[in-house]
Amino acid sequence: MVAIIKKRGLRDFDWLLALLAIGIVCFGTVQIRNAQPTENFWVKQLIGLGIGVVAMLLIAFNDYRKLLNIAPAFYVFGLLLLVIVLVPGIGLRINGQRAWIKVPGIGQFQPSEFVKVTTAMMLARYFGRHRAGALTLKEMAIGGLILALPIFLILLEHDVGSVLTYLPILAIVLFLSAIRMRYVVASLVLGTLLLPFTYWVGVKTKLVKNYQQERINVILEPEKADRRGFGYNTWQSILTVGEGGLLGADASSGHSQSSLKFLPEPHTDFIFAVTAGNAGFVGCILVLLAYAILLSRLIAGARRAPDRMGMLVIMAIVGGMTCQIFINIGMELGILPVIGVPLPLMSAGLASLIATFIAIGFAISVQLRRFVN
Repeated sequence: MVAIIKKRGLRDFDWLLALLAIGIVCFGTVQIRNAQPTENFWVKQLIGLGIGVVAMLLIAFNDYRKLLNIAPAFYVFGLLLLVIVLVPGIGLRINGQRAWIKVPGIGQFQPSEFVKVTTAMMLARYFGRHRAGALTLKEMAIGGLILALPIFLILLEHDVGSVLTYLPILAIVLFLSAIRMRYVVASLVLGTLLLPFTYWVGVKTKLVKNYQQERINVILEPEKADRRGFGYNTWQSILTVGEGGLLGADASSGHSQSSLKFLPEPHTDFIFAVTAGNAGFVGCILVLLAYAILLSRLIAGARRAPDRMGMLVIMAIVGGMTCQIFINIGMELGILPVIGVPLPLMSAGLASLIATFIAIGFAISVQLRRFVN
């Protein structure tokens, strides 16, 4: 097998997928530099790019099936990291969330980004086994438990944004694992009916905090939003997007919303707004096109996967990444509440960047072994 991989590796390696990911990071690094010219976030992003590319290559040229066989060990290790984050003195509390660990020489490290990959591996391993017929309620319940454990720990961190990016991972794995259509319809109907009730219960029991209510109200009733209060982030993001026009404003002028420090967290949560301000509508369309091609390459790799486990792990990655892109851009355009979800490959953050390259490495590993029995 090693000889076959060495022979086919360079030829069958998905260079377009890898170069697209690297290109998006490089473009994002320029935007990070424009957003925070006096900070070294862009330097850390380049360091993360180097680490991420190495991790991607290590995963790609290893047999993904061997990695999936030990997925339970990775999964348990990820859960332990989420527990460690909750320990006072170890976990860092930032903006009301205890979701980071301080790593000497690196900075802040967010375990939930890596656990997303280990959870996708665990689900792909469980539902990718040889089986016949549609999913049973027991199998769906076990899949729900696999997802529920990390979600519960992340909720204790008060990181609702990360939780939302986990849900599509299970949804797409169940959908591709022969779930009965009546369960799909029942889940959609039940979810639609219970959402308002769940929100009401959350408000009454204080599980939904006041600031979270206000962020939702900003979207539901924008005309009543306090643009100097809870509506400030959304309003400044919309202004930054609008100032870019068709081709973008002059980033070097120093008069943009982000450079004047009006836009909060421009290098992380609002990097797409910075891109719109600097590169304009045309630049945003090119970024979205790059993401579309990247996701299409991943889906094409899933279609060529030699087994069910390989297909499921790629599609779980696609589901999580697509949701993350949609939520981040949606909140920057003012159509979704601000919940602190980074834009994959573009937002500053080592954990998110490296975890995304690890996921891409898995996809390439599956494709490299499509001819190997």
